[in-house]
Parts: sequence; C-alpha cells; structure tokens
Amino acid sequence: MSEILVNKLTGTSTAGSILVTSEGGAATMQLQQGLEKTWAYFIATMTSIGDSLNISSISDEGTGDSGMNLSNSMASSNYVGQGTVETTQFQNTAGNVRIVGFHSKTTSKMNYRSDYIVNDQYAGGYEGSMYHNVSSSGDLA
Repeated sequence: MSEILVNKLTGTSTAGSILVTSEGGAATMQLQQGLEKTWAYFIATMTSIGDSLNISSISDEGTGDSGMNLSNSMASSNYVGQGTVETTQFQNTAGNVRIVGFHSKTTSKMNYRSDYIVNDQYAGGYEGSMYHNVSSSGDLA
C-alpha cells in the first residue's frame, strides 16, 4: 500500500484544477467540485454552532429562520444548499412534516428556514428544540 503525505495539492495546468478519474475509468471530474464547501450543526434556538466548516457565525432572524455567515465567500449565489432537522417534538403527531429550505442566499450568507405541516396544513415556522444539519456545494470565490 502506498501513502502520499502532502500539505497542498496544485494542478499542473491550472493551479485550482485537480482531475480525478472515475471508478470505471471512463470520465474525469474536478476534485474541488465534489467537495462540500460548508456544513454546520446547531440548535435553532441558540446562536452557537455545535460544529461546522466555513461558517463563521449564525443568527436568529425570526421564527424558524437562521442566518449563516460564511467564513470564505462563494463565487456566486448559484450554489446548492441542503439541510435536515432532528426533533422529538412531533414524533408522535400524525401527519407532521418538517420542511427545510434555503430561502435566501448571497455569496457570503445563507438563510435557512424550517417550517412544519400538520394534517396537510401549513403550521408556520418552527424552532423549538430542532437540531439543524446544513451544508452547501458550489464554487468558492
């Protein structure tokens, strides 16, 4: 087994471009394109982060609305954000669905909203004891 020990990878033709061959060998992709650019774990009612990558701070911006400031900006606001929530608040409530989504993104900030539906009716934004797990993919500036 071989081991490579390095502190920095740099492409030979373009410094920020490292090509990786696919498992089947038929295609290549840029390594940096497949890496997560941000992720965070936090409780919605708190403004402290449990753990994160490239998130400098979070802010409570209304019921169910959390703002996340990026340590390093994205190249554009066209990146992809995804998230989930964990809670025991509604585990026994029939028909409860938690909706998670980014409703506003800039190159330096993401706003993440958590809402819920009970019995097919929108029941509003929710914070409670929900643990948020969020991440984004895209190009860093």
